[in-house]
Amino acid sequence: MKAIRVHAYGGPELMQLDDAPMPAFGAMDLLVRVVAAGVNPIDWKMRSGAMAAHMPKSFPMTLGSDAAGVVTALGGGVSGFELGDEVCFYAEFARGGTYAEYVAVDASQVAKKPRTASFATAAALPMAGQAAWTALIETAKVERGMRVLIHGGAGALGTTALQLAKEHGAHVTATASGDGLALVKSLGVDELIDYRSQRFEQIARDMDIVLDTLGGPTQEASWGTLRQGGLLVATAMPPPPERAAAAGVRAAFIFTPPRGAVLAQLTERVDDGRLRIVVGQEFALADAAQAHRLGEAGKARGKIVLHVGAPGR
Repeated sequence: MKAIRVHAYGGPELMQLDDAPMPAFGAMDLLVRVVAAGVNPIDWKMRSGAMAAHMPKSFPMTLGSDAAGVVTALGGGVSGFELGDEVCFYAEFARGGTYAEYVAVDASQVAKKPRTASFATAAALPMAGQAAWTALIETAKVERGMRVLIHGGAGALGTTALQLAKEHGAHVTATASGDGLALVKSLGVDELIDYRSQRFEQIARDMDIVLDTLGGPTQEASWGTLRQGGLLVATAMPPPPERAAAAGVRAAFIFTPPRGAVLAQLTERVDDGRLRIVVGQEFALADAAQAHRLGEAGKARGKIVLHVGAPGR
């Protein structure tokens, strides 16, 4: 099979379209023929070596964690799936490898693809969708009347989080810029901040929840936007506990495990129209390096997706 692999840590130019062995799969696994794969920030962090200390990988390494495709084989212990099922998932980082024509994934991490969505749209959902769910539904326990500030509102995580927060009755403020402003506005945000011309920390006040998808200076400036006892939930950089204590607020850093049961709740929302998945730029598998360059430059709107194989084959 064909797969995008790297043979050493480094830049996107090291990504190669290789011939790779078919993945082995166990009793609780599905073997999926990949139609589309999502591109996530963790992918270029792993490729560059930025995650090597926390998630060491052996080479050659096949990149990618979330995808949509068709079940072509099942382990003997699998139930609830059949050959030919159209599915989506994000695979645990210890395995991953979705920039490939085939991938093996634990069945507990898989959900049926939304009936109303294309494979590209379904591939854009698993990781960002589950991260948004973990951050807002499980960690922050967002509810009606809460005031929520979402950074990176036009990104894959931000667009999903915005919609989940609105579904639960929150008042949502989001930051974005450029073409992302129109996108975020179309999703029903209550207050929109153009971070290129406005300083969000001078506008957003008394927030119950801040969803920090960026870290760095954005995280530092966010402490003052929270009410006393409010919660900053970070996905990119762990917030210092002492900094939260000094501001009189709470902080949490989330790392989202892949769970098919949570993903199924998100796919249900896609099918009944409660959740819109935003696909930004789309690339062929062979152009994965170009996709990484776009993502690393911070210029993506919505989710970047790679087209790997034909839907029916």
